[in-house]
Amino acid sequence: MQKKKFSSQKIAPYLFVAPFVITFLVFSLYPFVSAVVMSFQQVNGFQDATFVGLKNYRTLFQDGDFYAALWNVARYTFWTLLILIPLPMLVAYVLNQKGIPFKGFFRSVYFVPVLTSSVIAGLIFRYAFSSEKTGVFNQWLSVLHIGPVDWLNSPHTAMFALVIIAVWRWLGTNMIYFLSGLQGISPELYESASMDGANSWQKFWFVTIPMLKPITIYVLTISIMAGFSLFNESYVYWGAQSPNNVGTTLVTLIYKAAFTNGNFGYSCTLGVALFVIVVVVNLIQTRIMGLFRD
Repeated sequence: MQKKKFSSQKIAPYLFVAPFVITFLVFSLYPFVSAVVMSFQQVNGFQDATFVGLKNYRTLFQDGDFYAALWNVARYTFWTLLILIPLPMLVAYVLNQKGIPFKGFFRSVYFVPVLTSSVIAGLIFRYAFSSEKTGVFNQWLSVLHIGPVDWLNSPHTAMFALVIIAVWRWLGTNMIYFLSGLQGISPELYESASMDGANSWQKFWFVTIPMLKPITIYVLTISIMAGFSLFNESYVYWGAQSPNNVGTTLVTLIYKAAFTNGNFGYSCTLGVALFVIVVVVNLIQTRIMGLFRD
C-alpha cells in the first residue's frame, strides 16, 4: 500500500504538468521548428516545398520593405515605451493615494478600452483620422485654422495615429500592473522616508520607483514584444499595403508574404527574423536594467 501511494505521489506532478507540456509542444515548439525549417524552403501551398538554402535570407537583407517595416516598428515601440511606462505609473500613483474620490470609477474608466476589440477601435480611429474636413481630428484642428491633414498618408502623422490608439488602448492595462505593484509596497517605507524629511516627490523618486522595478521590467518587456508584433491597428488603417510603407509592420509583411504573395517560405523567414530581433532587444533591455540593480 505504501509503495502504491509513493508511486502515485511520484506520478501525480507529471500528470498535472502534462497538459501544459503537450500544449507547448504541439502549439508552440512544433510550429516554431516547422517555421525555421520552412524559412530555408520555397513553399507554395501545402505540398510543394523546395529546399533553397539561404536564398530567403538573402532576399530578406535586400528587401527594402523589410527595413521600412523595421524602422516603423522601432519608432512605434520607442514612442509607446516613452509614453506607456511613465504615464500609467503616474496615473496609478495618483489613484493609489488616500482620499482620492471615485477611485474605483476612474480605475474602471481607464481599463474599459482594454475590453474593446482592437479591430473595432481601429475602425473608429480610422474614421477619426479621416483626411476629410469632417474627420474628428481635422475638426479639432479647424478651430485653430489648421488643416485638413491627410493623417494616414504622411509618415509622421501616420505614426502619430498608431501611437495614439496604443496609448488609448493600453494605458489602463499598464496602470493596473503598476497599481498592483504600488499596493505591494510597505507603508513603513514611506513612514521612514517621512521621518527622514522626504517630501512627496522624493518619496516617489527614491521609494516608489525603485520598488516598482520588477513591474517596470515586466511592462517594458511585454511592451517591446507588443510593439514589434504590431498588426491589427496597422491592418485596419491601411490593409496589407500602406502607401509608401508609412504603416507597414513586420507582421504585416509576414501576412502579405504568406496570404497575398503565397510565399510561405519567405513569410517564415520574416517570422524567424522577427523572433531574433525581439529576443535580442529584450536581452539588451534586461542587461541595461540589470545595471541599475540595487
